[in-house]
Amino acid sequence: MFFKKTATFITAIMLSFAALFTPFPSHAEAHATNSYQSLENTINAILSDASMKSAMTSVTVRKASTGEIVYEANADRKVTPASTLKLLTAAAALETLGEDYRFTTDVLTDGTISNGVLNGNLYLRGQGDPTLMKKELDQFAATLSKLGVKKINGDLVGDDQWFDNIRLSPSIDKSDETYYYAAQISALTLSPNADYDAGTVIVDAKPTKKGYKPKISVTPDEGIVTIVNKANTVAKGKRNTLSIKRQHGTNKIMVSGNIPVGSSKREWVTVSNPTAHTLAIFKSSLSSKGIKFSSTSKNVRRQAPDTAKVLAVHKSMPLKNLMIPFMKLSNNTHAEILAKTMGKKVYGEGSWNAGLRVMHEYATSIGLDASEWHFEDASGMSHKNKVSSAQLTELLLLVRNAPWYGSFVKSLPISGIDDRFVGGTLRNRLASPSVKGKVIAKTGSLNNVKSLAGYAETKSGETLVFTILTQDHKDSTLPSIDKIATAITTTPIY
Repeated sequence: MFFKKTATFITAIMLSFAALFTPFPSHAEAHATNSYQSLENTINAILSDASMKSAMTSVTVRKASTGEIVYEANADRKVTPASTLKLLTAAAALETLGEDYRFTTDVLTDGTISNGVLNGNLYLRGQGDPTLMKKELDQFAATLSKLGVKKINGDLVGDDQWFDNIRLSPSIDKSDETYYYAAQISALTLSPNADYDAGTVIVDAKPTKKGYKPKISVTPDEGIVTIVNKANTVAKGKRNTLSIKRQHGTNKIMVSGNIPVGSSKREWVTVSNPTAHTLAIFKSSLSSKGIKFSSTSKNVRRQAPDTAKVLAVHKSMPLKNLMIPFMKLSNNTHAEILAKTMGKKVYGEGSWNAGLRVMHEYATSIGLDASEWHFEDASGMSHKNKVSSAQLTELLLLVRNAPWYGSFVKSLPISGIDDRFVGGTLRNRLASPSVKGKVIAKTGSLNNVKSLAGYAETKSGETLVFTILTQDHKDSTLPSIDKIATAITTTPIY
């Protein structure tokens, strides 16, 4: 399993990052001595670059061992953090839910089984497991078959009441809704593969002969989505203009444009109503085991009665393992599911309001100034989210004292490492020999927003904690952000 491979790989890299696991003693706010003058001069020069001059920027660098400030520029300026907000979400989830928290999905009935017939309703009840896949539904179906069920005289019911009915956070624009990073949040949802992009299907397009429609396939290939194929195969070498998008408010996936011979295209597309989609896939799994429904049966959504009997249970991997795909791949759906799950655990309400409240309270509990954190989601999608580099570096320092810190830091992308479950969103960045493997940090990216926050090993082997936030830039600030991270790892410290 990739998690075992990932853990081994990261452990090897972490041997050179021993200081990452050494807690710092206090909330030290003193500035470090002028031994860091060369680094200060280098970062100042980078910030004076034209691309950075046009941006709203906040930068803070601290010593991991003491918390002393090594460098700051507009440290208290509030900037949109994008996905670096997930650092708070991850920390709050590990603290609130625990490293060993598992999501539960179960199958229940309010009826009885007699002579191969289940006389009653069959319930599929979810708690938001983002790792649930068709193979688990197939296993549920296999369990029912072993119990002797051949026919169900009742409805197939989806119980998604663990969360509220609000499917999208306020930050999601209508134009985003087709894309995997803006999937609808439901307590009963399904992922198409082990990236665990819950609430999506994978659509593959392959050309056929010139002048004919391309071949379109969907994973999982059952469910409630339909394909409207208006695309065309064109000659090899022609421009690929293929578009794969879900029509807003429907489960019609529109495929249009041209795809050249010899090429292909794959998209993760969201479904509208993940609960209904999951039920439809489950019904297909049941059918594959020869289990049929009566002619009056329907797929419906409601809560399972307290008296319902549990027939089968599936538990997800523990949270400490889920942290890898969540943070390495910067999975927005995981962030929002974790927020609602925290709200459910603490306040009995699986909502964004309750979940974000838990995150604010966690920030206060560890000594952060929660009034300096403004966010309306848990993933960082909203441009209204604001925080300063001073607060983010303080968070990164404080979590080093937590018992779950090992799981937290192992989940962060590692610079220049090809394996996507190790390098994550940094696998194609900071890959030069002097920097590769020496930056462990969370990336952030929105339109006109770029950020990077985490830990870096200096040339002398010291660990520094840093946050670089930028927004409202005319040109991409990514090259300058990477230059700053490179400077931290390569500038001599005397």
